[in-house]
Amino acid sequence: MWLAFSPHLYIPISVSLPECVHRPSRLQSSDSNVQEFARVVVERKGVPDIIVNNAGTINKNSKVWEVPPEEFDAVYETNVKGTVNILRHFIPLMIPSKKGIIVNMSSGWGRSGAALVAPYCASKWAIEGLTRSVAKELPEGMGIVALNPGVINTDMLASCFGDSASLYQTPDSWYSLLLYFLHQYALISASL
Repeated sequence: MWLAFSPHLYIPISVSLPECVHRPSRLQSSDSNVQEFARVVVERKGVPDIIVNNAGTINKNSKVWEVPPEEFDAVYETNVKGTVNILRHFIPLMIPSKKGIIVNMSSGWGRSGAALVAPYCASKWAIEGLTRSVAKELPEGMGIVALNPGVINTDMLASCFGDSASLYQTPDSWYSLLLYFLHQYALISASL
């Protein structure tokens, strides 16, 4: 997850990135953890202008009837429930300013199906529907989008694609693009 504040403060929230100021332990799937996290963020930095929900996990390649229930649940806990928890606790904080952008990372598999990854596909379809529905609920001045970044070479992709995952772009290529978009948003917001 990324949080951005005007004019130029970006906070990466990650379990694995060393430069992150906060390393949550299954932060998003716990409603009470997210509630406390939102309180701490607002207390220390204020209300974010941009939220990027990019936590995600995938099941091991298996036919859906072979996926253990706890594995299916873990995919939904992180990919869907985690996103809902972030929305539940941050949108009410953003509404008074009537500005802000929320980006929910989706996938091409959130708009199509694929064998052996049905739980992941279902969770990303849920993100697409959730995002479209929340867009109709937000006040004017706020926006939410589901973003499909394409195929990215991550450990998650390697768990499905094996060695061929290395044929795809790295997260670093998206990181610089994300920072560019966050910077542009900050410039536009500052001029309003």
